[in-house]
Amino acid sequence: MFEALTERLGGVFDRLTGRGALSEADVDAALREVRVALLEADVALPVVKEFIAKVRTEAVGEAVIRSVTPGQMVVKIVYDALVEMLGGGAPPEGLRIEGEPPNVIMMAGLQGSGKTTTTGKLGLRLTKTDKRKVLMASLDVRRPAAMEQLKVLGQQIGVDVLPIVAGQSPADITRRALQAAKLGGHDVLILDTAGRTTIDEQMMSEAAEIAAIARPGEILLVADSLTGQDAVETAKRFHERLPLTGLVLTRADGDGRGGAALSMRAVTGLPIKFLGLGERADALEPFDAARVAGRILGQGDIVSLVEKAAETVDREHAEKLAKKLQKGLFDLEDMEKQLQQVMAIGGMKGIMGMLPGVQKVKNQISDAALDDKVIKRQIAVIRSMTQAERRKPDLLNASRRKRIARGAGVEVADVNRLIKMHRSMADMAKAVGKGKMPAGLGQLAGMPGGSRMPSPEMMKQMASKMGNAGGGLPGLPGGGGLPGLPGSGGKK
Repeated sequence: MFEALTERLGGVFDRLTGRGALSEADVDAALREVRVALLEADVALPVVKEFIAKVRTEAVGEAVIRSVTPGQMVVKIVYDALVEMLGGGAPPEGLRIEGEPPNVIMMAGLQGSGKTTTTGKLGLRLTKTDKRKVLMASLDVRRPAAMEQLKVLGQQIGVDVLPIVAGQSPADITRRALQAAKLGGHDVLILDTAGRTTIDEQMMSEAAEIAAIARPGEILLVADSLTGQDAVETAKRFHERLPLTGLVLTRADGDGRGGAALSMRAVTGLPIKFLGLGERADALEPFDAARVAGRILGQGDIVSLVEKAAETVDREHAEKLAKKLQKGLFDLEDMEKQLQQVMAIGGMKGIMGMLPGVQKVKNQISDAALDDKVIKRQIAVIRSMTQAERRKPDLLNASRRKRIARGAGVEVADVNRLIKMHRSMADMAKAVGKGKMPAGLGQLAGMPGGSRMPSPEMMKQMASKMGNAGGGLPGLPGGGGLPGLPGSGGKK
């Protein structure tokens, strides 16, 4: 998300920060480019005008002119304005689920916006992260198989779903869901309402009736971020008829512009509470204005990366791996676990997208064949081995490698590259076990801060050396390549 805007603003600020002093004309020229960048990102015109006026007032002030680094001061002013536009610097506003159970969350939105999928994601998040007992109920009696979809989704993620009773109206289902949630001791009831392709009176009346019966503490509007300003207009019209408490933007991972997210808070005054970032059941991320502003300006989001790693790490395996590394041991089973964790966090592209400065070297990263398919293929190679082979790679002679290649559907050369990479990682493990700091990690730990961005080669090193002894990301160095990727022209 925001890829195009990040790239455009990065070029503007590079020119600003490269100067020792800034005139009012310099600021005006930069802000004209920022204005164009925001408009191209599909941000609403009134929002852009207000944003530029606010930034200019502060950017041409005496404090900036006299600053030792005026370019950096302007970047900070833009960052602060972005944070304010996206909802302010306060911690993300949580869901209102602290009252007497069952706490009701009502999901509203147009058909096709992703309400049912988001209902499942939210149910899983409340169950897994917040440790709540959740009941989901589908009120969509018009869309074919809508209720069945939620039922199947609930079975997949292990969240209770209200049994289907044919012929009931949405109001009757709501009353039955409230009774079932009380009798079942559920903390949260999520109501998945019906949508239409466009806003009409019947849909809004039905939603208002459901809200009157259920008295939800949260009424979340689910909007498709790919629809841009249409999503903003939809939010305005829903909010006129329903007391919305927050917004959820779906398909945010497919929106390279981000105009809907940048406009919605400013236009509606409603907080964006979650971003849907993929089809996986756990691909729902709390919206944090400060972190999103940092991503837009190419500063990355290390905090979110660490949080994702903490959520997905297999702590039991991490402790076992730490003990093995202390003895200098690292086999192919350990390597597979590390590769799986990378995929669980979001894949290499997802990880690199949260690292500062990556936008500036995205072409070099693309040249390095940064493709999650490669990691999946490597996992397949390891799984084609016997348990004995995974635990003792020295057994892998030529005939065994041919068999493994056939089993994984790859070339023998791919198996050889994986084994070579494992050897490098095992060598690193031996060095760690002996208490030695492997070459290159010290340099990486001392990466320059502030506005100085790492070189493309440093970014590649960063990608390949992100591992740690506690079951973290893989990539104990293997010839300078990215983790799981050959460093010199490997096949994709």
